[in-house]
Amino acid sequence: MASNRIGRINEEIQRELSTLIRSVKDPRVTGMISVTAVDTTPDLKFAKIYISVLDKSDCTQVLKGLKSASGWLRRELGHSLNLRYTPELTFVRDDSIDQGAHILDLLRNPDVVKPANPANADIVLED
Repeated sequence: MASNRIGRINEEIQRELSTLIRSVKDPRVTGMISVTAVDTTPDLKFAKIYISVLDKSDCTQVLKGLKSASGWLRRELGHSLNLRYTPELTFVRDDSIDQGAHILDLLRNPDVVKPANPANADIVLED
């Protein structure tokens, strides 16, 4: 039952932070930023926030800007959520979207993936 509660809290933190990040006034926090996941400890003291940035060249600057704005984000999160403790926020770069795209490219490459049935080797699927 507690894991379901933590899951709901993680979703609510993700939803609130997605809207709050847009209003951060730090000039380093620009571009398309999405909160992909939130992982909160069971005692609600710490939360690891996974961030994906569209422009990969600015990712380190965005993370530095979010780290400097984490106090303000935590305060605003505490006002919007009704929790005993507002977790301390730690921002982490998330490359899962890039990894998924890379795996998809590998699966579509006929040199890497061989057909399971050699009799079907001559069949070419069109996109």
